[in-house]
Amino acid sequence: MRSVTRNLGLSSAAMGLVALTALVGSSPAGAAPSGTESLYAPSALVLSVTQGDDSAGGTVLRAVTLTCAPRPSGTHPAAAAACAELRANAPERLDALAVPLPEATCTREWDPMTVRADGVWQGRHLSYTYTYSNQCGMRNSTGTLFGF
Repeated sequence: MRSVTRNLGLSSAAMGLVALTALVGSSPAGAAPSGTESLYAPSALVLSVTQGDDSAGGTVLRAVTLTCAPRPSGTHPAAAAACAELRANAPERLDALAVPLPEATCTREWDPMTVRADGVWQGRHLSYTYTYSNQCGMRNSTGTLFGF
């Protein structure tokens, strides 16, 4: 009985030594990155097209995702071009991307289409909506951000 107790005591001491060595040997400087830190500020958006003059009450026709950092990706068909437009036109000037082209010939019918961008752009919350008078105006706009 005495030898069993001694063996358990040695095993406990050995496990304690291993645990102590593991704690002393690990330091923040030597720790591996957790994968949640990035060199880039987050830039990820959900873009949608809604039939109606209100994105909250209308019918969502289609939606895509767009991630711009560290590289363009998502379900947007022209992610690289859309990210380049966002970089060139700060979120405060997104209306410049939504303006219909002057040479576009569209009817004056009122069948509103609303585009919406929600998410994070360079680490800051972004919520943007723009309502076109009809689908022709939306299709003939200056930007590719909502051209999906």
